[in-house]
Amino acid sequence: MDRLKLAKKISDITNPPIICIPLFLIICITLSFTPDGFDLNRFISLEIVSLIFASVLPMAIILFWAKRLGTDKDISNRKDRFIPLITGIISYFIGFLVCLIFNLDNFLTCLFLCYSINTGIVLLVTTKWKISVHTTGLSGPVGALILLLGPVGALFGLIYPVLIWSRVLLKKHTLAQAISGGVQGFFLTVLEMYLYMNILNLPIGGLVGLYDSILYILAIIAAPVVLGLLSYIKTSHPLAVFVLCEIIMAFVFFMMAPCGVFVIFILTSVASVSVSFYAGDDFIWYRILSGQSFNTL
Repeated sequence: MDRLKLAKKISDITNPPIICIPLFLIICITLSFTPDGFDLNRFISLEIVSLIFASVLPMAIILFWAKRLGTDKDISNRKDRFIPLITGIISYFIGFLVCLIFNLDNFLTCLFLCYSINTGIVLLVTTKWKISVHTTGLSGPVGALILLLGPVGALFGLIYPVLIWSRVLLKKHTLAQAISGGVQGFFLTVLEMYLYMNILNLPIGGLVGLYDSILYILAIIAAPVVLGLLSYIKTSHPLAVFVLCEIIMAFVFFMMAPCGVFVIFILTSVASVSVSFYAGDDFIWYRILSGQSFNTL
């Protein structure tokens, strides 16, 4: 399979309403375990609400709007994205209200509110800049999984550098737009989850601490962000700078963070380097890591 076809497949399966299906499934399964065992009825109710308001309704409006405009389902034109984003905000907020009114689950309630607010922030950014909805859509549920499962949840963050490459290769986003979408989604989700559970008095037990969650996020975004910065900043020896940054960050994570954070940093760095060499000259990260000269973006 050539790189372009692979990038297209990756982009298709990581469309936000699509990628949230397996990720929300894991979230719902996790939330359905009680001290007495797995609660099937609880799982079914959580999964139905998640499917309807996080996937089916947002995807339906995306497909309808794309067909009406005669454009691709990514709705590549920035100005055409407002209606799907507004509809997404409404759908997520209805999901929040359903969870709140029927007292389904405090975690899912806060998560739907995060989705609604964060989509609103994406909408505001989109009025001026085409931030990546794909990487935002990935990082939101991964951030939630970090809160629930720690390093196991953070493993899904390994998709992040792969998705960045996919969106850039397909010319759907600039490198900055693809990286920024993920950074925004990771941090806003984790910070807002703690904020909303306190403001709305919706206690959630057993969450990974805020400090550790932020460390996992930093471990995921570290290599992509450094490679991204080196793609824009002119330096004589980008490879040497990258290696130096990696050594410093590895030392800091090893000395000051839980073991799981260090492992996630190593794995994400390996994923970032691997996708760069697979991409070849078509991707600027490869030119940084191979020591080639290049013009900054």
